[in-house]
Amino acid sequence: MKPKACLIFNPVAGQGNAEEDLAQIQSLLDSEIDLEVVVTTAECEPGQLATSAIERGATSIIASGGDGTLSAVAAGLMGSNIPLGIISRGTANAFANALNLPTTIPAACASIVAGHTQVVDMALCNGLPMVLLAGIGFEAETVELADRDAKDRLGMLAYILAGFKQVSSLDQFEVEIELEDKIIAVSAAAITIANAAPASSILAQGSAGVVFDDGMLDLTIVAPATPLIAIATAFDLLSSTLRGVASQREEVGFLRSNRFKITTTPPQKVVLDGEIIGMTPIDIECIPGGLTIFAPQTEGVQPLERLEGLPNLKIEMKA
Repeated sequence: MKPKACLIFNPVAGQGNAEEDLAQIQSLLDSEIDLEVVVTTAECEPGQLATSAIERGATSIIASGGDGTLSAVAAGLMGSNIPLGIISRGTANAFANALNLPTTIPAACASIVAGHTQVVDMALCNGLPMVLLAGIGFEAETVELADRDAKDRLGMLAYILAGFKQVSSLDQFEVEIELEDKIIAVSAAAITIANAAPASSILAQGSAGVVFDDGMLDLTIVAPATPLIAIATAFDLLSSTLRGVASQREEVGFLRSNRFKITTTPPQKVVLDGEIIGMTPIDIECIPGGLTIFAPQTEGVQPLERLEGLPNLKIEMKA
């Protein structure tokens, strides 16, 4: 008997032909999987569609759409042990790239049919499920500037243009980062806390090695003093990420913990998995093994930490 799966399909994701994409997915999966197709609408919350499909007897969920759809479905499956298949068709495909998943329809379907699963972490940010990352400051402002129309017309270029526009109005703020054993005070222009992050999310790549199945979160602090230094720091982060080595710039610091409580002065916007959710403060906690995905085999990386050189750095050890 073929396994029963529900495909949650977002027809407005990406820039391709949705009807052709759906037909291709069905042709690749139907022979191996008893596939139910549910098409999302503006009134449907993808996470609830996943929960309802499980109640109808689905033994796995397959999501096809942009990062917003994929993150919402993943949130609906958190802690369920129900495998999630990912078929990315969005602008950035950050979800698939962060988790080392195939980004073409044929390769993604082949991975799902192969049936190999991997357990990865999730997180909760102010009580909201998080698969990828939370950004404070620069990244949140950049995401807000890259509006839907720009993303539809320009794809990833929309984020790049928004980033360069934001650099021109770079502002630092004061940050207090509370861990289990210490409190860190520092000045920053961007704080990124990642459970998983694609290489394109350079502000999360201080250590060039975000690990998504180790029960830990990776925090990167970026603190350039001027727009010119910000541009140089961004290029350094991109270069070090592509080479797979940690950034050596004094403007970049990184550390790891299973939980961070972050307060800023003044309050800063927060983006969570690509969506603005409000303002600081935030409390983020890793949920080890919170999600099961269909995935190829991958090799791990060695995580790192470094804070020295950041402006106005103070570390207070807890009793």
